[in-house]
Amino acid sequence: MSTTAIAEVKAREILDSRGNPTISTKITLQSGAEGTSSVPSGASTGAHEALELRDGNATRYLGRGVLKAVSNVHELIAPAIVGHDACQQEDIDTRLIELDGTPTKSNLGANAILSVSLAVAQAASREMRKPLYAYLSQQDTYLLPTPMVNILNGGSHADNNMDIQEFMVVPAGAATFADAIRAAAEVFHHLKKNLKTRGLNTAVGDEGGFAPNLGSNEEALELIMESIQSAGYKPGKDIFLALDVAASEFYAEQRYFFKKSDGSKKDTAEMIAFYRHLVESYPIVSIEDGFAEDDWHSWKTMTDSFGTKIQLVGDDIFVTNRDRLQRGIEEGIGNSILIKLNQIGTLTETIQTVQMAQKNGYTTVISHRSGETEDTFIADLSVALRAAQIKTGSLSRSERVAKYNRLLEIEEDLGSQGRFAGMTMYAAFSAG
Repeated sequence: MSTTAIAEVKAREILDSRGNPTISTKITLQSGAEGTSSVPSGASTGAHEALELRDGNATRYLGRGVLKAVSNVHELIAPAIVGHDACQQEDIDTRLIELDGTPTKSNLGANAILSVSLAVAQAASREMRKPLYAYLSQQDTYLLPTPMVNILNGGSHADNNMDIQEFMVVPAGAATFADAIRAAAEVFHHLKKNLKTRGLNTAVGDEGGFAPNLGSNEEALELIMESIQSAGYKPGKDIFLALDVAASEFYAEQRYFFKKSDGSKKDTAEMIAFYRHLVESYPIVSIEDGFAEDDWHSWKTMTDSFGTKIQLVGDDIFVTNRDRLQRGIEEGIGNSILIKLNQIGTLTETIQTVQMAQKNGYTTVISHRSGETEDTFIADLSVALRAAQIKTGSLSRSERVAKYNRLLEIEEDLGSQGRFAGMTMYAAFSAG
């Protein structure tokens, strides 16, 4: 039997960064090479995501246990893939998809399937004695992604009065990834000082960003602008801004209810006017989920209004799904897609979605989830796929920083083979 054949599959229940159970799987090959992967979990999840299988047993972890997913790995998945060549990633992922047999992976659970899919890739890369990014995509030169760093939290990520879920800094003007992370970290610490000076809360949310109560969503942007300047950087030249609105979270009856801040209700035209004001007032290069996941008409209106000016990222509307992305391409919806491995459930499908986006001129952003682990797979993935952008939270909480630290390591290892994306993905937009 080949040394790259799968010899053992072992799953277990572990905890994510919010103290909720998730699944981790270890794959051992005939050679003894091992690969382990831990699956994250979202807080604001799209309705069209693949199913995250939970036990529903209220006596364990408030019903959020994943022992059923663990059991599915041991009893159903392992017998189907033991003996298969770990280097044949697409064949194994196809086998997993067929074994489940549902569009949303609801039989085995996308969390169970993904933990195996990623662990297979990890094990194969170690057997091949290649870094994961090189195993996934051997290239002459690599692109280090521009980080979109969440430093203020609102929406479902924080118990405060801001409706917009993420306020991010984008240090795209830096020369290297290391310089970009340093700049973002310095802004983060200056923001903390500025919050303290105002007597505001400096506790952090799920993704490591601060979560104070502010007078308005716009006040958050003003605070960040001030912090960029006090850190010695120029907004709109060194550091830009990005928003994840997560509008699905406050959409009802064809209106957007700003119930956490000013209590207003906005229709499509009023939301467009709101975004226009923000884009004209601040150096915003990217808006994610500006409208709800099934509000295709409003998404189209927004794309027609801003699609040549800034990046419009679809998360809940596309959910890393090729069919939904294809509809977006055909209808001219957005110009960018957020990529989350656990929204679709296998590495192969994720790569195919990225390739479809890039082929059709959509930018790509590799992303974490609000419930994370110390697993750094997405750091390598962003480099392997030349995604050019990554979202992995703030500059606090070790499960977030682990991804940045991995990218620092990759940049150092690559030397002249690595180039920082910087403004690459924003250059096509006139606002960039």
